[in-house]
Amino acid sequence: MKKGLLLCVIMLAMLLSGCKEQAATEEQVGVDTIPMMVMQIRKCAKLYTAEYQVHKIVTHDDQMSLQGTFLQQKFNIKLPMSSRKIAIPVDATLKAYIDFGDFNENNVVQKEGKIEIILPDPKVELTDSRIDHNEIKRYVSLMRSNFSDAELTDYEKQGRAAILNSVPKLGIIDMARESAAHALIPMIKQMGYEEEDITITFRKKFTTSDLPTLLDSNTIENGGK
Repeated sequence: MKKGLLLCVIMLAMLLSGCKEQAATEEQVGVDTIPMMVMQIRKCAKLYTAEYQVHKIVTHDDQMSLQGTFLQQKFNIKLPMSSRKIAIPVDATLKAYIDFGDFNENNVVQKEGKIEIILPDPKVELTDSRIDHNEIKRYVSLMRSNFSDAELTDYEKQGRAAILNSVPKLGIIDMARESAAHALIPMIKQMGYEEEDITITFRKKFTTSDLPTLLDSNTIENGGK
């Protein structure tokens, strides 16, 4: 009886020891996969995730007027045959990308068999913008000069600025996250995680106020290529 009890105690101790070793091994494997995962994700470098073709009509309307004061009364009289109008179609290409160059272990949260990848902040660049000169609509009265090339260039800049300001409304940021998820999830699954245990997210929900930080510097300086 005593021998049987002793044998049961020994077997139980061995079983517990084996479970602890297995748990420690599983935990170690989980920890060890993080540096490898970070290294693989960093290889994605600059990952372009979304592209939009945007069409914008820029309009301008002005008319010469005669302004002054008569008998202490101000007046502003629009001169006849002095108005001019223009509608300029501007086509632009917007691209969103995520730069994984500085991706590190702080971007990975692992807990209870689940893993969260916190993506670097997305960037948006305007890679191209142009005026369709064949589709410009204009009206210039006899008393007015035609629109100059400098004015057309300025209106194009206005159209480009309007397009950039519309970025948060286009859904291009959400598309960037989804595209990044499609690229990263298969890679993470190969390291032993189930898809339902993987979360791909940004550090916050970006709004219009975040736009200056999301625009690529080349977009601001050069206005596209």
